[in-house]
Amino acid sequence: MSRARWSLLAILSLLVALLTPATAQSAAETLLSQGKPAASSSKEGSSYSSGKAFDGNFTSTRWASLEGQDPQWIRVDLGSTQQISRVKLFWEVAYGKAYQIQVSPDAASWTTVYSTTTGDGGTDDLTVSASARYVRMYGTQRGTPYGYSLWEMQVFGGGPDPGGPSFTVAAAGDIAQQCSSGSSCMHLKTATLVEQLNPEFVITMGDNQYDDALLSDFRNYYDKSWGRFKAKTKPSPGNHETYDPAGPLAGYKSYFGSIAYPQGKSYYSYDRGAWHFIALDSNSFDSQAQLDWLSADLAATTKRCVAAYWHHPLFSSGEHGNDPVSRPVWQRLYAAGAELVLNGHDHHYERFAPQNPDAQADPNGIVEILGGMGGASPYNIENVQPNSQKRLSGTYGVVKLSFTDTTFTSQLVGVDGAVKDTSPTYTCH
Repeated sequence: MSRARWSLLAILSLLVALLTPATAQSAAETLLSQGKPAASSSKEGSSYSSGKAFDGNFTSTRWASLEGQDPQWIRVDLGSTQQISRVKLFWEVAYGKAYQIQVSPDAASWTTVYSTTTGDGGTDDLTVSASARYVRMYGTQRGTPYGYSLWEMQVFGGGPDPGGPSFTVAAAGDIAQQCSSGSSCMHLKTATLVEQLNPEFVITMGDNQYDDALLSDFRNYYDKSWGRFKAKTKPSPGNHETYDPAGPLAGYKSYFGSIAYPQGKSYYSYDRGAWHFIALDSNSFDSQAQLDWLSADLAATTKRCVAAYWHHPLFSSGEHGNDPVSRPVWQRLYAAGAELVLNGHDHHYERFAPQNPDAQADPNGIVEILGGMGGASPYNIENVQPNSQKRLSGTYGVVKLSFTDTTFTSQLVGVDGAVKDTSPTYTCH
């Protein structure tokens, strides 16, 4: 690649960007990326390493990827979670025609906050809204026969994320089949994914172990995969846990012990940051004792944000369909202003828009995520329900939840490591 391939357009764009007076918005922003650690998918040579795009030199140093290969990426580590408002790309002649700006809390799973297929080089000044530690340009189509090359990449923001301390949770239901090896033993693969995500804690939405949830089966199967996270798991039981010949939930209780019964019952609550989490036993939603406990628990919490999880979903487009047993629980959660409900039972993934217990869209309603893709054989989508925004059957993976003191977002991450779905960022009521 010629080192002198300046185009008139690129020169003029760069001069305009450098000489234009700062706006009131940019004056209030902070340049977060300069001099920070960087990485890239490739480099054309030692003179074109990723750090050259974050050194503040617009005229004589740059990053360049290998020529003629898609995709390519370059990323910067901001050092901590930051609120990001703008990304500027100063392209050399080798520009990206199709590329995305992506953000991540951990450099493992990425959320796209900007995308284009009509890039024309020069300078791209992009307004974004995100909270993340890592930011990258992910190029999928080169604008020239060469590679991708940036004189500089700048990330601006307003400082530390105002949402407060962030933490990550992994969640799934319908997990361990009676297998401990082989390519079709999917709970081994979802467990590997959880390990890669390295969440602060793990939530399970029932049917942790098939078929009858015997203690011996928990030890032989679940324990050999998801058991490695047992100490930081916050489980809930499903209907298969009630099939144990030794008694309903006998194997479940024996395996998890006080982890599943921290308050002496099969339902319990706990706090993290500004969030109040509630684990429920939907096998006994006809029990007034559990409903009364839930009402008292919701009345007692002082946390702004509330998430609850159990096995049987009130809303589902899958083979089991809607389960009205959960309606009284939804009514209590909705009245308390809860944000999020997680379920399993149907063996597919589904994400709903905020709604009320009567399936009416409501911006102040509850987001339901059905995550029954933890390892059990998949079920079909049969009857699409109102407010269902995303449905996937036959995809195994884990729901990754990212929380701050005021917001949450979710992603479905497949066992191949790819993000299959990303929710909007929701603010607590």
